[in-house]
Amino acid sequence: MESKSSGRRKFLKASAAIVGAAAAGVRAAGGGATAPDMDIPDLEALIAYGQRSPFVTSKRISVMERMSPDEFGMTFHVLSPIQDSVGIITPSSLHYISTHRGSYVPNIDPKEHRLLIHGMVDRPLIFTVDDIKRFPFVTRTHFLECLGNRAKPSHKTVQETHGLTSCSEWTGVLLSVLLKEAGVQSGAKFIVAEGAESVKGATSIPIGKAMDDCLIAYGQNGEALRPQQGFPIRLLVPGFEGMHNVKYLRRIKVVEEDYKTYNDYGHLVPDPRIAALTRIIGPKSVITFPSGTQKLPGPGFYEITGLAWSGSGAIRDVEITTDGGQTWNLAELRTPAYPMAHTRFAFPWTWDGKECVIMSRCTDELGTRQPTRAESAKFFNKPDDKDFRVPGADNSVFPWRIAADGSVQNGMA
Repeated sequence: MESKSSGRRKFLKASAAIVGAAAAGVRAAGGGATAPDMDIPDLEALIAYGQRSPFVTSKRISVMERMSPDEFGMTFHVLSPIQDSVGIITPSSLHYISTHRGSYVPNIDPKEHRLLIHGMVDRPLIFTVDDIKRFPFVTRTHFLECLGNRAKPSHKTVQETHGLTSCSEWTGVLLSVLLKEAGVQSGAKFIVAEGAESVKGATSIPIGKAMDDCLIAYGQNGEALRPQQGFPIRLLVPGFEGMHNVKYLRRIKVVEEDYKTYNDYGHLVPDPRIAALTRIIGPKSVITFPSGTQKLPGPGFYEITGLAWSGSGAIRDVEITTDGGQTWNLAELRTPAYPMAHTRFAFPWTWDGKECVIMSRCTDELGTRQPTRAESAKFFNKPDDKDFRVPGADNSVFPWRIAADGSVQNGMA
């Protein structure tokens, strides 16, 4: 009997030690158990600024054709992992990056930074960052997209085909508020906005757009802008090509004509049809699941999902085809359709295990529908070549090909 009691006491003591070790692991991990072979995280750092689970590995990658860091050690174009996105908001740390070639990310002390507004104004003004934050703020959700967001047959994943777009919640002051403080003069037609990068970025924007919904942003996704996104302030021009959204904003000049700036070089085309599709991003969508290099485990039920957006307003509807474009069906919008923002869509689908081509197309609130590549080529009177070298932004319908074994690859290939 004594032997049995002694054995029971030893068992309970060992069990208590195991439970105690497990509880310590829970406390160290901030609520999640720690595997025996995992390092205990830096508790001070974890308290000061949170970290994601080690099992979440989404990361940005360089554009295949323009590697970063480049030969000068500079960051140029970096792609957001939209295949892993949920909802519509891109985490600030995963937002795509686009900088001027050979430019570095400036380390700006916000107390020393200034914004000058001058030119055709009654009162040239200089604002500190604190001055700007004293004005009434707004918070709005908008996407950004680089004109270089063009799919090619060599691209394997949706991150490579469409990763130069992201969507954030931006906080700041409407540009119109500051322009009214300065007093815009009669005859003003454009503003020229300039940033503080080592390669000076500047861009011309119509005065009507500047007075409408442009934003001097100092916040992104509930915190200060990240340095790669323009800290301490940047210009947000909803719906316009990424280059117009000047980072590290330091100067705005009100002018009487469309200036030809550094940023505009190479983007200016006399044909007004091309110019319109270069400045404003047309309605665009892409399926993020299933997408390139992903694999369906077998026939059965799946939800096709992806993102849709337009530079001309909110998304009205999204359609899905699972037979290469022969038939189209309405998808469900799973998030609010904000103007000039990503919208998440989903479509219930039972795959029969046969090879197929899936695509999405969207229509915005103006009634403009996303074109096919053939339609875009015909519009520009260009050959519908495999590399799709039409001018302007590429907002064409994009195909994914699903093989009988469930593997997914670029439908352009």
